[in-house]
Amino acid sequence: MTIEGYISLKDTAISKPPEYIPDNLDRVFREGAACMAIGCFNAAGTMFRLCIDLTTRAMLPEGEVEGLNSTVRRNLGLRLPWLFENRILPETLRELSSCVKDDGNDGAHEGTLTKEEAEDLLDFTYVFLERIYTEPKRLQLAKERREARRKSKT
Repeated sequence: MTIEGYISLKDTAISKPPEYIPDNLDRVFREGAACMAIGCFNAAGTMFRLCIDLTTRAMLPEGEVEGLNSTVRRNLGLRLPWLFENRILPETLRELSSCVKDDGNDGAHEGTLTKEEAEDLLDFTYVFLERIYTEPKRLQLAKERREARRKSKT
């Protein structure tokens, strides 16, 4: 038998990540959720902010693009507005994204995140990841099931 750890509050009170997200984001989200469960709100906020950061970096186009300089590429607070303005991110997420800039920076740089602010980051991150990864995958799977049913009828 190998003992990998012990079961604690963090294992029972953890928020599960959305389905179909990449493995690296799954790990980061779970770490943030574990931090939330044990009351480490700054750490949790930082992990949720990292989920958004990693996801949005991968969405940026390669090469020279107007308005997309190295500062925008590097800075999440500048990158998010650019992604919204260029219709790469769904407009419906814009209002909620302000918590990432404000609360995420507070947790990562100031260490002043409250439980409520960390919960806002958790909510935004969950909805964001669901919109970017889960919904498209579910639609793809539904399309594949529909096509398979149609083929089986012929």
